Amino acid sequence: MRTKLKIDFVSDVSCPWCVIGLRALDQALANVSDDIEVELYFQPFELNPKMAPEGQEITEHITQKYGITPAQAHDNRENIRLRGEALGFKFSRAEEPGGGRGRIYNTFDAHRLLHWAQTQGQSQQRALKEALFTAYFTEGKNPGSHELLVRLAGLAGLDVVEADAILASDRYAQEVREQENFYLEQGVHAVPAVIINDKHLISGGQPVETFEQALRQIAAAT
Repeated sequence: MRTKLKIDFVSDVSCPWCVIGLRALDQALANVSDDIEVELYFQPFELNPKMAPEGQEITEHITQKYGITPAQAHDNRENIRLRGEALGFKFSRAEEPGGGRGRIYNTFDAHRLLHWAQTQGQSQQRALKEALFTAYFTEGKNPGSHELLVRLAGLAGLDVVEADAILASDRYAQEVREQENFYLEQGVHAVPAVIINDKHLISGGQPVETFEQALRQIAAAT
């Protein structure tokens, strides 16, 4: 009989390390699937909650926020691209046609839609999360665009009419803010934050082996 675990994956759709962390977690879960069964929920976190709708050029944003040089920002993005490639995810270079990862955008409405998707089912929420990652990091799309969000909702098997109505209103805004504040109050100030059974925290885009070891240890103690 498999041990059941609950995982809350706290992340932002514009966080590259969240993609890496999720892909590594997925591989770890595949490795332990004979012994462990997981319910996975995506919880909201905004890296840039005050970002304007039009966004900001990524190198300008990163150098201002972290106090690094443009060359260091480029090297960091290249490291992330290679890590993603090793895990089967394509991060486009900012200089490629389409401007993949060329700008940072506001993601609050994406989180509202993800919150709604969770009420429709884990598989729909997961599909929407994956679609958002691909749209932003691979295709360079604006994850705050309502037109894009409605289209991605349809690709995730969600009702596009309902998705459009949600985005045109302020539905789920309070719920998302409350969830964001909850995790901040719990000490989550960087993502991804992988919380297992509401008490075990694994921070960052860890290697597959780290996730697998933690999952086996927690399952054995459950």
